[in-house]
Amino acid sequence: MKMLAVVGFLVLLSILWLKFGTSLPKRYQSRNCEGAQWRRAFPQAPKDDIREFLLLFTSAFAFRDTEKLKFSPNDRVWEIYRDLYPNRWVADALELETFNDDLNAKHGIILGEIWSVKLTLGEVFARVQRARN
Repeated sequence: MKMLAVVGFLVLLSILWLKFGTSLPKRYQSRNCEGAQWRRAFPQAPKDDIREFLLLFTSAFAFRDTEKLKFSPNDRVWEIYRDLYPNRWVADALELETFNDDLNAKHGIILGEIWSVKLTLGEVFARVQRARN
């Protein structure tokens, strides 16, 4: 009986996580689609490349796939991370490490080699585009 209750609780948690996911930081929640910003910044990049990159990022941060275009090329990776974890003493879910691992596996890019607290998503995407060519 206890096992059934535990399984039921885990299923409920899974459903809630799938429905609500990790919340975007407040500053991004009310944004409209930033697709036009990406197209202006990268007019030669196919839309699918931009979306694929943003899915890589949102997946690493456990945001919903549908929220990928809430991020602009000018958003700083470190600020997004700090918005999620404003207290430096709170353990994170290894989002930056996951983003690094995914970038390295898919594009051969090591985030640490280009890292700066001012690094933007657009700068990372530009590296991805160069790696593709």
